[in-house]
This record gives sequence, C-alpha cells and structure tokens, in this order.
Amino acid sequence: MTDTESASPGRSCPLHYRYQPEQLVADPELLTGPGLLVAGGLYGNPYALASLEARWQRESGFELLFNGDFHWFDVEPGCFAEITARVLRHRAQLGNVELELVDPSPGAGCGCAYPESVSSGVVERSNLIMARLQQTLAACDPELAQGLRSLPRWRCLQWQDQRVLVLHGDPESLAGWGLSRDALADPAHQARLRRWFRQTDADLILCTHTCEPALWQQVLDGKLRTVVNNGAAGMGNLMADHRGLATRVALQPAEDAIISLPLSVGVVELVPVSFPLPAWLDLFGTWWPAGSPAELSYAQRIQQGSPLVANNLLVSAPA
Repeated sequence: MTDTESASPGRSCPLHYRYQPEQLVADPELLTGPGLLVAGGLYGNPYALASLEARWQRESGFELLFNGDFHWFDVEPGCFAEITARVLRHRAQLGNVELELVDPSPGAGCGCAYPESVSSGVVERSNLIMARLQQTLAACDPELAQGLRSLPRWRCLQWQDQRVLVLHGDPESLAGWGLSRDALADPAHQARLRRWFRQTDADLILCTHTCEPALWQQVLDGKLRTVVNNGAAGMGNLMADHRGLATRVALQPAEDAIISLPLSVGVVELVPVSFPLPAWLDLFGTWWPAGSPAELSYAQRIQQGSPLVANNLLVSAPA
C-alpha cells in the first residue's frame, strides 16, 4: 500500500484515513444479544441487502452491522437513497467508498489505496466509478450525506467477554490492506499481526475492503485470536458461486455456514448471502452497460464468483 498522498489516484492513502490501533478500543459498545451479522462490501446490491435483512429477521435478537462499502454500483439516485436509509436503520460504519463520497480527498480517487498487485486498469476504472457515484450523491437530498457523514470509521464491541473489533480496512487505516488474504497468509506479516492484537487486546477482528474472503486464527499470549475478512456481501466470493458472504458471530453454529471457527465462547462463521442473479444482472446492466467501467471490472466476478474455494479460506490456524 502506498503511504503518501502524492501517489496516483486510487493508490494513495489519505492521512485522515489513518489511526492508531490503541484508538480503536477506547469506547467499547456492549452487545447483549445472541449474535452479530457483519456485512462488508454490499456494493449497492439491493437484492443482497434484502437477503441480509431477511436473515437478520430470522436470527432473533441478532445485531446487523454494515462495515463499509455498502454503496458502489448503485448510481441511480432513488436506489442509492433507499439503500442508505435501510442501512442506517442498523449499526453501520464508513468504508472508503462512503468516506470519499462525503469527504473526498484531493488525489485519492476511489480511496481504495490499491496495492501494486492490482492492475492500473482496475484502479482507473474504480476512480471513474467513484466520480459517477459522487454525482449520484449530489443529486440526492443533502440530509443523506449528513447521515453518512455521522458514521464512525470503526467499532469496538464487547460480546460474551470477548473484544470484537470491527474495521473496514486494517488496524492502522480505513483503507489498509494489512488484513487482506495475501497479508494474512504472508509469514513476513505475522509479527505485525501479533503486534496489532497486543496493541488492541482484541479477541476477534472483523474486516472487509479487499474483496477476497480469508480467515486467520492463532493462539497469542494464551488467548485465541481470530481475523475474519468476509470479502464481499454483495458479490460472489467463491468459484462458480455468485452469492455474497457475511460474517456471523454467534453462540450456536448456523446450518448453512460456509466455514466455521471456534471462539472462546461461540463461533465465528462465513455465511452465504443469496440473491436472484438474473434480477441483479438486469439492474446492474441498466446502471452499467457493456463497456462501462463497472461492467469491465466486475461483470465476470458478479456472474462467476472468484477462483477461491471454501477449503482454502482458512489461511492460518493453530498447530
């Protein structure tokens, strides 16, 4: 990840995205219910949102939390406003998409802070998507922007005597890639992960942003520490599977979990976010026709998922 604002748009990390790991745990929120659903990367998919809302209603007493990038493809003002209103009925926090909408940084482009491994074409198209989405917000009621602007950049939750840190990026930046799949699997990155856990004393870190799901679990200082990156709630994450993924933290496991890990109390899982693909493709195609930036970058992923398979989602586990 580039650390200076002088980097090219889409690769830079604005200074106001930054924070210190110790800041993240200063004001914990107590959760008393049986569980939590966390959905990062909805990406403006209203059908995935309906699926999440339906699951939340079935999971009696659960909290539903959107940890950023709930907007992206939804460039029609009416749908944009509806998604905003529905998300804000629940706990929510900013992703780089929402932050660049309400507080754009000069030269930041989409605010994704893409690493060099991501092609320049993807970066350029993401900047164009953001520019169009900013026009969408400008066409909406000004109160909509105020609702987004009021959201926090992170949340610290206390659940069943476990400290749960909910981020968009990583413990140092809202757009950080330090909890990406590649980073979590990198032996050279493990010391930094351990340092973040010691600085926050988190038991569980939940994140998104990088659009690839991954789970990491190790014992550190006698405690089980876990990272779960859900990838995307509104777009396919696995091979030949168009469904999104959300993170579920609960006392009891779900029957439909894609993968489940034990916690000191309860489990953390990735669960599918099902939605009608034909309807979503029709709507997406209306907003982003053939040859448009989003169609070029995402159409194949939306229809076919990614090369990942469920058996490879866990990148590190206790010996």
